[in-house]
Amino acid sequence: MKENFRVKSFPSRTGSPEAKKLKVFISAFFMALIIFNFSLSTCYAKIYIDITSPAIKKLPIAIQEFSGTEGKQIADIIRDDLEFTGFLLCIDRAAYIESSAEVFNPKNWAVIGAEAVIKGTVRGEQNLTAVVSLYDISEGREVLRKEYKGARASIRHLSHSIASDIYQHITGEKGIFKTKVAFIAEDEGKKGLYMMDWDGTGIKRLGIQGNFVLRPHWSQDGSKIVYSSERGGQWGIYLLDFTKMSEKKVFASRGLNIAGNFSPDGDELVFSSSQDETYGIYNIKLSDSKLTRITSARWIEISPAVSPDGKLVAFVSDRGGTPQIYIMNSNGHDVRRVTFEGLYNTSPSWSPDGKKIVFVGRFSGKHQIFIISPEGSELIQLTDKGNNEDPSFSPDGRFIIFSSDRNGGNSIYIMRANGESQKKITPPWLRTFGPRWSPN
Repeated sequence: MKENFRVKSFPSRTGSPEAKKLKVFISAFFMALIIFNFSLSTCYAKIYIDITSPAIKKLPIAIQEFSGTEGKQIADIIRDDLEFTGFLLCIDRAAYIESSAEVFNPKNWAVIGAEAVIKGTVRGEQNLTAVVSLYDISEGREVLRKEYKGARASIRHLSHSIASDIYQHITGEKGIFKTKVAFIAEDEGKKGLYMMDWDGTGIKRLGIQGNFVLRPHWSQDGSKIVYSSERGGQWGIYLLDFTKMSEKKVFASRGLNIAGNFSPDGDELVFSSSQDETYGIYNIKLSDSKLTRITSARWIEISPAVSPDGKLVAFVSDRGGTPQIYIMNSNGHDVRRVTFEGLYNTSPSWSPDGKKIVFVGRFSGKHQIFIISPEGSELIQLTDKGNNEDPSFSPDGRFIIFSSDRNGGNSIYIMRANGESQKKITPPWLRTFGPRWSPN
Protein backbone atom coordinates (compact mmCIF):
# COMPACT_ATOMS: atom_id res chain seq x y z
CA MET A 1 0.00 0.00 0.00
CA LYS A 2 1.34 3.31 -1.05
CA GLU A 3 1.42 5.94 1.61
CA ASN A 4 0.99 9.59 0.87
CA PHE A 5 2.95 12.11 2.83
CA ARG A 6 2.20 15.76 3.07
CA VAL A 7 4.42 18.45 4.45
CA LYS A 8 2.42 20.76 6.56
CA SER A 9 3.30 24.40 6.03
CA PHE A 10 3.36 26.92 8.83
CA PRO A 11 3.02 30.63 8.59
CA SER A 12 6.28 32.56 8.68
CA ARG A 13 7.12 33.79 12.19
CA THR A 14 10.76 34.79 11.78
CA GLY A 15 10.21 37.95 13.68
CA SER A 16 8.36 36.38 16.59
CA PRO A 17 9.94 36.10 20.10
CA GLU A 18 9.82 32.31 19.84
CA ALA A 19 11.79 32.35 16.57
CA LYS A 20 14.38 34.67 18.02
CA LYS A 21 14.80 32.41 21.05
CA LEU A 22 15.16 29.39 18.77
CA LYS A 23 17.77 31.19 16.66
CA VAL A 24 19.79 32.09 19.79
CA PHE A 25 19.52 28.50 21.06
CA ILE A 26 20.74 27.02 17.75
CA SER A 27 23.66 29.47 17.57
CA ALA A 28 24.67 28.69 21.14
CA PHE A 29 24.37 24.94 20.49
CA PHE A 30 26.64 25.00 17.44
CA MET A 31 29.16 27.26 19.19
CA ALA A 32 29.27 24.82 22.11
CA LEU A 33 29.71 21.95 19.67
CA ILE A 34 32.65 23.70 17.99
CA ILE A 35 34.30 24.41 21.35
CA PHE A 36 33.71 20.83 22.46
CA ASN A 37 35.30 19.41 19.31
CA PHE A 38 38.24 21.80 19.60
CA SER A 39 38.71 20.76 23.23
CA LEU A 40 38.70 17.11 22.22
CA SER A 41 41.32 17.69 19.53
CA THR A 42 43.47 19.57 22.06
CA CYS A 43 43.06 17.03 24.85
CA TYR A 44 43.85 14.11 22.62
CA ALA A 45 46.75 15.68 20.70
CA LYS A 46 49.32 13.00 20.00
CA ILE A 47 52.42 13.11 22.20
CA TYR A 48 55.34 11.59 20.29
CA ILE A 49 57.78 11.41 23.21
CA ASP A 50 56.89 11.02 26.88
CA ILE A 51 59.82 13.00 28.29
CA THR A 52 58.66 12.26 31.82
CA SER A 53 59.35 8.55 31.31
CA PRO A 54 62.51 7.19 32.98
CA ALA A 55 63.30 5.19 29.82
CA ILE A 56 63.04 7.59 26.88
CA LYS A 57 63.53 6.36 23.34
CA LYS A 58 64.81 9.12 21.05
CA LEU A 59 62.47 10.05 18.22
CA PRO A 60 64.21 9.72 14.80
CA ILE A 61 63.46 12.94 12.94
CA ALA A 62 64.51 14.30 9.56
CA ILE A 63 65.02 18.06 9.19
CA GLN A 64 65.32 19.00 5.56
CA GLU A 65 67.29 22.02 4.43
CA PHE A 66 64.65 24.69 3.88
CA SER A 67 64.37 26.18 0.41
CA GLY A 68 64.88 29.89 -0.16
CA THR A 69 66.74 32.67 1.64
CA GLU A 70 68.84 31.46 4.59
CA GLY A 71 66.95 28.16 4.47
CA LYS A 72 69.96 26.07 5.36
CA GLN A 73 70.93 28.27 8.33
CA ILE A 74 67.41 28.20 9.76
CA ALA A 75 67.14 24.42 9.40
CA ASP A 76 70.58 23.96 10.99
CA ILE A 77 69.64 26.08 14.03
CA ILE A 78 66.42 24.10 14.47
CA ARG A 79 68.39 20.84 14.25
CA ASP A 80 70.94 22.02 16.85
CA ASP A 81 68.16 23.11 19.22
CA LEU A 82 66.18 19.90 18.99
CA GLU A 83 69.15 17.56 19.06
CA PHE A 84 70.64 19.13 22.19
CA THR A 85 67.53 18.22 24.21
CA GLY A 86 68.53 14.56 24.00
CA PHE A 87 64.98 13.52 23.07
CA LEU A 88 65.35 13.56 19.30
CA LEU A 89 67.75 11.80 16.94
CA CYS A 90 68.35 13.90 13.82
CA ILE A 91 68.95 11.68 10.80
CA ASP A 92 71.92 12.62 8.58
CA ARG A 93 70.76 14.50 5.48
CA ALA A 94 72.99 12.31 3.30
CA ALA A 95 70.47 9.51 3.88
CA TYR A 96 67.47 11.48 2.57
CA ILE A 97 65.75 10.15 -0.55
CA GLU A 98 63.22 12.94 -0.97
CA SER A 99 64.46 16.40 -1.97
CA SER A 100 63.21 19.64 -0.44
CA ALA A 101 61.30 20.49 -3.60
CA GLU A 102 59.39 17.18 -3.75
CA VAL A 103 55.95 16.65 -2.26
CA PHE A 104 56.00 14.78 1.04
CA ASN A 105 55.78 11.01 0.62
CA PRO A 106 55.86 8.97 3.85
CA LYS A 107 57.39 5.95 2.06
CA ASN A 108 60.55 7.98 1.32
CA TRP A 109 61.05 8.56 5.03
CA ALA A 110 59.90 5.28 6.53
CA VAL A 111 62.62 3.43 4.63
CA ILE A 112 65.38 5.47 6.38
CA GLY A 113 63.81 5.05 9.81
CA ALA A 114 62.38 8.54 10.29
CA GLU A 115 59.22 8.91 12.37
CA ALA A 116 58.77 12.65 11.74
CA VAL A 117 59.90 15.11 9.08
CA ILE A 118 60.28 18.88 9.08
CA LYS A 119 60.08 20.72 5.76
CA GLY A 120 60.02 24.44 5.09
CA THR A 121 60.36 27.32 2.68
CA VAL A 122 61.73 30.81 3.31
CA ARG A 123 60.89 33.94 1.32
CA GLY A 124 62.15 37.51 1.44
CA GLU A 125 65.48 39.28 1.77
CA GLN A 126 65.66 41.59 4.80
CA ASN A 127 62.23 40.60 6.12
CA LEU A 128 61.82 36.85 6.09
CA THR A 129 58.71 34.68 5.97
CA ALA A 130 59.16 31.01 6.79
CA VAL A 131 56.42 28.42 6.24
CA VAL A 132 57.19 25.26 8.18
CA SER A 133 55.47 21.85 8.24
CA LEU A 134 55.85 18.87 10.56
CA TYR A 135 54.84 15.49 9.11
CA ASP A 136 53.95 12.28 10.94
CA ILE A 137 55.36 9.30 9.01
CA SER A 138 53.14 6.61 10.54
CA GLU A 139 49.98 8.63 9.84
CA GLY A 140 51.32 9.88 6.51
CA ARG A 141 50.09 13.42 7.00
CA GLU A 142 50.98 16.97 7.98
CA VAL A 143 50.35 17.50 11.70
CA LEU A 144 51.63 21.06 12.10
CA ARG A 145 51.90 23.95 9.67
CA LYS A 146 52.75 27.50 10.67
CA GLU A 147 54.04 30.73 9.15
CA TYR A 148 56.75 32.79 10.85
CA LYS A 149 57.92 36.31 10.13
CA GLY A 150 61.10 38.02 11.27
CA ALA A 151 63.94 40.30 10.25
CA ARG A 152 66.98 38.71 8.69
CA ALA A 153 69.06 40.29 11.47
CA SER A 154 66.99 38.27 13.99
CA ILE A 155 67.23 34.98 12.15
CA ARG A 156 68.26 33.06 15.25
CA HIS A 157 65.20 34.25 17.18
CA LEU A 158 62.98 33.20 14.26
CA SER A 159 64.66 29.78 14.16
CA HIS A 160 64.36 29.31 17.93
CA SER A 161 60.63 30.12 17.69
CA ILE A 162 60.15 27.39 15.09
CA ALA A 163 62.12 24.89 17.18
CA SER A 164 60.05 25.76 20.28
CA ASP A 165 56.74 25.11 18.51
CA ILE A 166 57.94 21.82 17.04
CA TYR A 167 59.32 20.69 20.41
CA GLN A 168 56.03 21.52 22.13
CA HIS A 169 54.01 19.67 19.51
CA ILE A 170 56.20 16.57 19.83
CA THR A 171 56.58 16.49 23.62
CA GLY A 172 53.58 18.43 24.93
CA GLU A 173 55.91 20.74 26.90
CA LYS A 174 57.27 24.22 26.24
CA GLY A 175 60.79 24.46 24.88
CA ILE A 176 63.62 26.64 26.17
CA PHE A 177 64.86 27.88 22.83
CA LYS A 178 63.57 31.47 23.15
CA THR A 179 64.93 31.95 26.68
CA LYS A 180 67.79 34.23 27.71
CA VAL A 181 70.72 34.01 30.10
CA ALA A 182 71.95 36.95 32.18
CA PHE A 183 75.58 36.77 33.30
CA ILE A 184 78.64 38.72 34.38
CA ALA A 185 81.66 39.29 32.14
CA GLU A 186 84.91 41.22 32.47
CA ASP A 187 84.78 44.31 30.33
CA GLU A 188 87.63 46.83 30.12
CA GLY A 189 88.94 45.86 33.54
CA LYS A 190 85.50 45.92 35.18
CA LYS A 191 82.76 43.37 35.55
CA GLY A 192 79.60 44.21 33.63
CA LEU A 193 76.14 42.71 33.18
CA TYR A 194 75.47 40.89 29.90
CA MET A 195 72.65 38.97 28.19
CA MET A 196 72.68 36.18 25.59
CA ASP A 197 70.45 33.54 24.03
CA TRP A 198 70.26 30.17 25.77
CA ASP A 199 72.83 28.70 23.36
CA GLY A 200 75.47 31.41 23.88
CA THR A 201 74.71 33.47 20.76
CA GLY A 202 73.49 37.06 20.56
CA ILE A 203 75.73 38.31 23.39
CA LYS A 204 74.83 41.88 24.40
CA ARG A 205 76.24 44.23 27.02
CA LEU A 206 73.53 45.84 29.12
CA GLY A 207 75.62 48.85 30.10
CA ILE A 208 75.54 48.08 33.83
CA GLN A 209 79.00 48.31 35.34
CA GLY A 210 80.81 48.82 38.62
CA ASN A 211 84.16 47.94 40.05
CA PHE A 212 82.49 44.64 40.86
CA VAL A 213 79.16 43.18 39.80
CA LEU A 214 77.92 39.89 41.26
CA ARG A 215 75.59 37.28 39.80
CA PRO A 216 72.13 38.47 38.67
CA HIS A 217 68.75 36.95 39.56
CA TRP A 218 65.50 37.12 37.55
CA SER A 219 62.00 37.88 38.74
CA GLN A 220 59.59 35.03 37.98
CA ASP A 221 57.86 36.99 35.21
CA GLY A 222 61.19 37.78 33.52
CA SER A 223 60.63 41.55 33.66
CA LYS A 224 63.37 42.39 36.19
CA ILE A 225 66.88 41.45 37.22
CA VAL A 226 68.47 42.13 40.61
CA TYR A 227 72.23 42.10 41.25
CA SER A 228 74.93 43.41 43.57
CA SER A 229 77.42 46.08 42.60
CA GLU A 230 80.19 48.01 44.37
CA ARG A 231 79.98 51.72 43.57
CA GLY A 232 81.70 54.57 45.33
CA GLY A 233 83.18 52.25 47.93
CA GLN A 234 79.80 50.86 48.98
CA TRP A 235 78.09 47.60 48.11
CA GLY A 236 74.50 48.02 46.97
CA ILE A 237 71.72 45.88 45.58
CA TYR A 238 70.28 47.18 42.31
CA LEU A 239 67.23 46.34 40.24
CA LEU A 240 67.03 46.59 36.44
CA ASP A 241 63.45 46.86 35.16
CA PHE A 242 63.18 45.83 31.48
CA THR A 243 59.64 47.21 31.15
CA LYS A 244 60.93 50.70 31.95
CA MET A 245 64.59 50.16 30.98
CA SER A 246 65.54 51.79 34.25
CA GLU A 247 67.83 50.92 37.15
CA LYS A 248 67.25 51.73 40.81
CA LYS A 249 69.08 51.09 44.06
CA VAL A 250 67.13 48.71 46.29
CA PHE A 251 69.43 48.63 49.31
CA ALA A 252 72.91 49.78 50.37
CA SER A 253 74.77 49.81 53.64
CA ARG A 254 78.21 49.33 55.10
CA GLY A 255 79.60 45.83 54.72
CA LEU A 256 78.91 43.41 51.88
CA ASN A 257 75.41 43.06 50.47
CA ILE A 258 74.78 40.19 48.05
CA ALA A 259 71.48 39.77 46.22
CA GLY A 260 69.44 36.59 46.44
CA ASN A 261 66.28 36.08 44.40
CA PHE A 262 62.71 37.37 44.25
CA SER A 263 59.57 36.06 45.88
CA PRO A 264 57.05 34.61 43.37
CA ASP A 265 55.00 37.83 43.35
CA GLY A 266 58.10 39.93 42.65
CA ASP A 267 57.51 42.31 45.58
CA GLU A 268 60.02 40.82 48.01
CA LEU A 269 63.69 40.05 47.76
CA VAL A 270 66.04 38.01 49.95
CA PHE A 271 69.71 38.89 50.28
CA SER A 272 72.67 38.43 52.59
CA SER A 273 74.37 41.32 54.34
CA SER A 274 77.16 41.95 56.84
CA GLN A 275 75.75 45.33 57.89
CA ASP A 276 75.35 44.09 61.51
CA GLU A 277 78.92 42.77 61.78
CA THR A 278 77.82 39.19 61.07
CA TYR A 279 76.54 37.81 57.77
CA GLY A 280 72.80 37.30 57.96
CA ILE A 281 69.85 36.84 55.61
CA TYR A 282 67.32 39.62 55.15
CA ASN A 283 64.03 40.15 53.38
CA ILE A 284 63.13 43.49 51.85
CA LYS A 285 59.70 44.46 50.56
CA LEU A 286 60.23 46.42 47.36
CA SER A 287 56.98 48.36 47.51
CA ASP A 288 57.72 50.01 50.87
CA SER A 289 61.43 49.12 51.55
CA LYS A 290 60.49 47.31 54.78
CA LEU A 291 63.56 45.36 55.93
CA THR A 292 63.46 42.20 58.07
CA ARG A 293 66.31 40.00 59.26
CA ILE A 294 65.15 36.37 59.07
CA THR A 295 68.20 34.55 60.51
CA SER A 296 69.95 34.96 63.86
CA ALA A 297 73.27 36.73 64.38
CA ARG A 298 75.05 33.69 65.81
CA TRP A 299 76.38 32.23 62.54
CA ILE A 300 77.52 33.24 59.08
CA GLU A 301 74.58 32.69 56.75
CA ILE A 302 74.60 33.63 53.07
CA SER A 303 73.38 32.70 49.54
CA PRO A 304 69.60 32.68 50.11
CA ALA A 305 67.36 31.23 47.39
CA VAL A 306 63.56 31.38 47.59
CA SER A 307 61.71 28.25 46.44
CA PRO A 308 59.40 28.56 43.39
CA ASP A 309 56.29 28.53 45.60
CA GLY A 310 57.77 31.13 47.97
CA LYS A 311 57.33 28.97 51.08
CA LEU A 312 60.97 27.98 51.67
CA VAL A 313 64.43 29.52 51.53
CA ALA A 314 67.56 27.47 50.86
CA PHE A 315 70.74 29.06 52.21
CA VAL A 316 74.30 28.40 53.39
CA SER A 317 75.23 28.37 57.08
CA ASP A 318 78.26 27.42 59.12
CA ARG A 319 76.13 26.63 62.19
CA GLY A 320 77.32 23.01 61.98
CA GLY A 321 81.00 24.00 61.85
CA THR A 322 81.41 24.01 58.03
CA PRO A 323 79.45 25.72 55.22
CA GLN A 324 76.44 23.53 54.40
CA ILE A 325 73.08 23.88 52.63
CA TYR A 326 70.06 24.39 54.88
CA ILE A 327 66.36 25.04 54.31
CA MET A 328 64.00 27.16 56.40
CA ASN A 329 60.50 28.55 56.12
CA SER A 330 60.29 31.97 54.49
CA ASN A 331 59.92 33.60 57.92
CA GLY A 332 63.15 31.98 59.18
CA HIS A 333 61.53 29.22 61.27
CA ASP A 334 61.95 25.43 61.10
CA VAL A 335 65.58 25.28 59.91
CA ARG A 336 66.79 21.89 58.71
CA ARG A 337 70.05 20.74 57.19
CA VAL A 338 70.13 19.35 53.63
CA THR A 339 73.79 18.47 52.87
CA PHE A 340 75.96 16.20 55.01
CA GLU A 341 78.60 15.06 52.51
CA GLY A 342 81.79 17.16 52.23
CA LEU A 343 83.12 20.09 54.23
CA TYR A 344 82.14 22.93 51.89
CA ASN A 345 78.77 23.29 50.10
CA THR A 346 77.37 26.55 48.79
CA SER A 347 75.37 28.41 46.06
CA PRO A 348 72.00 26.58 46.22
CA SER A 349 69.48 27.08 43.41
CA TRP A 350 66.02 25.51 43.11
CA SER A 351 64.59 23.55 40.20
CA PRO A 352 61.40 25.15 38.79
CA ASP A 353 59.22 22.41 40.32
CA GLY A 354 60.90 22.73 43.73
CA LYS A 355 61.86 19.04 43.80
CA LYS A 356 65.63 19.50 43.41
CA ILE A 357 68.38 21.83 44.57
CA VAL A 358 71.56 22.27 42.56
CA PHE A 359 74.62 23.50 44.45
CA VAL A 360 78.42 23.74 44.51
CA GLY A 361 80.47 21.43 46.69
CA ARG A 362 84.22 21.05 47.18
CA PHE A 363 85.48 17.60 46.19
CA SER A 364 89.16 16.60 45.93
CA GLY A 365 90.17 20.25 46.17
CA LYS A 366 87.93 21.39 43.28
CA HIS A 367 84.49 22.97 43.12
CA GLN A 368 81.96 20.65 41.52
CA ILE A 369 78.23 20.81 40.87
CA PHE A 370 75.86 18.49 42.69
CA ILE A 371 72.12 17.97 42.75
CA ILE A 372 70.04 16.85 45.73
CA SER A 373 66.43 16.67 46.92
CA PRO A 374 65.25 19.21 49.54
CA GLU A 375 64.98 16.29 51.97
CA GLY A 376 68.72 15.60 51.58
CA SER A 377 68.39 12.40 49.53
CA GLU A 378 69.37 11.45 45.96
CA LEU A 379 72.72 13.27 45.97
CA ILE A 380 74.38 13.16 42.52
CA GLN A 381 77.65 14.72 41.35
CA LEU A 382 77.23 16.27 37.89
CA THR A 383 80.71 17.66 37.04
CA ASP A 384 84.26 16.38 37.54
CA LYS A 385 86.56 18.61 35.44
CA GLY A 386 88.10 21.88 36.66
CA ASN A 387 86.26 24.24 39.02
CA ASN A 388 82.53 24.58 38.37
CA GLU A 389 80.28 27.19 39.98
CA ASP A 390 77.11 29.31 39.70
CA PRO A 391 74.60 26.59 38.65
CA SER A 392 71.13 27.60 37.48
CA PHE A 393 68.23 25.51 36.13
CA SER A 394 66.48 26.12 32.81
CA PRO A 395 62.79 27.09 33.14
CA ASP A 396 61.72 23.53 32.27
CA GLY A 397 64.15 22.04 34.78
CA ARG A 398 65.79 19.79 32.19
CA PHE A 399 69.07 21.69 31.81
CA ILE A 400 71.60 23.45 34.02
CA ILE A 401 73.86 26.35 33.11
CA PHE A 402 77.07 27.04 35.05
CA SER A 403 80.53 28.60 34.88
CA SER A 404 83.77 26.60 34.69
CA ASP A 405 87.51 27.11 34.31
CA ARG A 406 88.12 23.59 32.94
CA ASN A 407 89.66 24.92 29.72
CA GLY A 408 91.59 27.85 31.15
CA GLY A 409 89.73 31.14 31.64
CA ASN A 410 86.22 31.17 33.06
CA SER A 411 83.48 30.32 30.55
CA ILE A 412 79.80 29.42 30.67
CA TYR A 413 78.68 25.85 30.01
CA ILE A 414 75.36 24.10 29.63
CA MET A 415 74.44 20.50 30.42
CA ARG A 416 71.41 18.29 30.82
CA ALA A 417 70.14 18.08 34.39
CA ASN A 418 71.63 14.58 34.72
CA GLY A 419 75.13 15.90 33.86
CA GLU A 420 75.20 14.68 30.26
CA SER A 421 76.29 16.68 27.19
CA GLN A 422 78.33 19.37 28.92
CA LYS A 423 79.00 22.05 26.33
CA LYS A 424 80.81 25.39 26.38
CA ILE A 425 78.65 28.18 24.95
CA THR A 426 80.61 31.43 25.46
CA PRO A 427 83.59 32.58 23.33
CA PRO A 428 87.16 32.09 24.61
CA TRP A 429 87.95 35.82 24.51
CA LEU A 430 85.28 36.67 27.12
CA ARG A 431 85.72 35.79 30.82
CA THR A 432 82.24 34.99 32.08
CA PHE A 433 80.68 34.25 35.48
CA GLY A 434 77.40 33.90 37.38
CA PRO A 435 74.93 32.81 34.66
CA ARG A 436 71.23 32.86 35.49
CA TRP A 437 68.56 31.44 33.18
CA SER A 438 65.48 33.52 32.42
CA PRO A 439 62.11 32.06 33.46
CA ASN A 440 60.57 32.52 30.01
